Amino acid sequence: MNKHFSIRRSCPCCKSTRSATLCKIGYTEPLMKEYLDSFYSPLGEGVEFEYLEGSYYILNECKDCGLIYQEEIPNEFLMLKLYEQWIDPQVILEEHKNNRNARHFVWVAKEIANVIQYFDTIPGQLNFLDLGMGWGEWCLMAKGLGCDVYGTEISQARIDYAKASGIKVVSWEEIPNHQFDFINTEQVFEHLADPLETLVHLKRALKPDGVIRINVPNGWDIKRRLEIWDWKAPVGSENSLNLIAPFQHINCYTYEVLVKMGQRAGLEVVVIPDQFKTTCLEDRVKAITKRYYNRLRPGRRRRRGKGTRVFFRNSIG
Repeated sequence: MNKHFSIRRSCPCCKSTRSATLCKIGYTEPLMKEYLDSFYSPLGEGVEFEYLEGSYYILNECKDCGLIYQEEIPNEFLMLKLYEQWIDPQVILEEHKNNRNARHFVWVAKEIANVIQYFDTIPGQLNFLDLGMGWGEWCLMAKGLGCDVYGTEISQARIDYAKASGIKVVSWEEIPNHQFDFINTEQVFEHLADPLETLVHLKRALKPDGVIRINVPNGWDIKRRLEIWDWKAPVGSENSLNLIAPFQHINCYTYEVLVKMGQRAGLEVVVIPDQFKTTCLEDRVKAITKRYYNRLRPGRRRRRGKGTRVFFRNSIG
């Protein structure tokens, strides 16, 4: 066993020990080594393969809840290597800035406005937390709409950037010292070693009837992609395996898996209506076209968009 990896011997969502192995390949085997080198080299210093000797990319499927997860995952030392060296934060920041257009920020603002409307109170009375805040854009948008906002991160570069932007940052240990109306987690739970324990930890910081939003990549057809086994497929393409990217996307969810995890944590699914629908003619035409297309090809509806989003309410208090 490589000392830089930890082994998850049970499902991180439901703790079941009943699983089936979908694939197993050494990280230094040619196919995986070529993929890792091509993926990470443009992002920073590139992978140092001496840290991966004797370790395996093992993908399991839980027989009880259905989660697909990586069995061997990087420990704290290797995670620091990954996010501070193999991936250069400055490279990611520049990419982040260059890929955010006005439409993106309108979408973020609309999502936050829907949450504010759901609580039916003035924004200044709402306390929000963004878990895995990245570069803090969600926090800044919620703050701009009048909410009291906190953020948390593991990357020191992102923490420093957020603080310089005026965002209040809390540590993981400090989270339960607060009581939040709403906790946002955008593209976070696919990265977590212990997603169920994280959800329980966050629940302690929720007010009665407070809400947690989880949004993750949708893994509904990952088995089909595994059969094709094309690690060179571009990110976002139909056959891309980025949903189960080594080291990063260590959990692959469907909507049903998320719901089961939330219920296990003592949460219940809640619907937050879209109160601020766009009036842009172009978007309305696209929506109508999509509905018509889905009627012609019903199987396409299973995609549920590019992500799987669930809102959970703290009904127990």
